[in-house]
Amino acid sequence: MTLVRYTHDAGVARITLADGGRGNPIHPDSVAALHDAVRSAHRDGARVIVLAAEGRFFSVGGDLGAFSAADDVPGFIDDLAEALHRVVSELVRSDAIVVSAVQGTAAGAGFPLAAAADIVVAAENAKFSLAYTKVGLSPDGGSSLLVHTLGLHRALRLALLGDLLTAQQAYDAGLVARVVPADELAATVDAVVASLATGSGTAQAAAKRLLREAVVPAPESALRKETLSIRSLAGSSDGREGVAAFVEKRAPKFNA
Repeated sequence: MTLVRYTHDAGVARITLADGGRGNPIHPDSVAALHDAVRSAHRDGARVIVLAAEGRFFSVGGDLGAFSAADDVPGFIDDLAEALHRVVSELVRSDAIVVSAVQGTAAGAGFPLAAAADIVVAAENAKFSLAYTKVGLSPDGGSSLLVHTLGLHRALRLALLGDLLTAQQAYDAGLVARVVPADELAATVDAVVASLATGSGTAQAAAKRLLREAVVPAPESALRKETLSIRSLAGSSDGREGVAAFVEKRAPKFNA
């Protein structure tokens, strides 16, 4: 099965999460395919990278079923987080301008993956959720970088209370650049891409570099801390209980 589709034409690379029937979950195979696609975009000299997804959801986040089935859960999650973080690092450091198209839910690692883009275009039905603590884990995928966009206390609310951020709320917070009806998402993304394509690629790359480095000079440091945290929690009693409860579709019983 093709988990990620890649095309390149006239300086625009399109990377599409193609496991829509399962909600585009994050697991080793999908992340490896995503990494290959990002590398292909760089090899092809893409000026713009479009990150989109098939199906009802952008991504439901980590494949907790795969977590639960792993013989070494901390090791499995450590490897997965590191692989995903390489993708996020490639996107934020790329000279290409990254545009994400978000429909439905972007949950767990799907949220910071969408937010790794420089320009986020969202359908009106889009929702963003950091659901990690509900399963006894801490955020990864670049979630801690969201503080710089959303502000500390909004990010804490999302992480600790599990609140959903609607597309309009994400726009008001400055995360999303455009909110449009779902049936206009693709056309709006195409218009954004066309606008970028007519500009100076070198100037756009320089602007991206200056602005991102002014806020987070070393994103890899934050990403590494996320890996170490989620790896530790994956081996804890609460982490094991949270994942098991999700898979068994019951309420978790965490330690006091």
